[in-house]
Amino acid sequence: MDAMQVALPVLGIVAAAVATFYAVSFNEIREKSLPDWDEIESESESEIRGFRRSASSRQRRAKRQASKNDKT
Repeated sequence: MDAMQVALPVLGIVAAAVATFYAVSFNEIREKSLPDWDEIESESESEIRGFRRSASSRQRRAKRQASKNDKT
């Protein structure tokens, strides 16, 4: 067999694996960076009343830890 007949399919498989890896990675990053729509809705209700509350870093950390524990 010619080396090109072996190398071309292998390169195609590697390219597909790389594309899949990056697509999944970017999707997971996007899911982690976007807030839940319920949170956005409740924040917009508080803005209507004239102020915007933000959670303290301890509250955000506790919420993140709770959601991480729910996933595992």
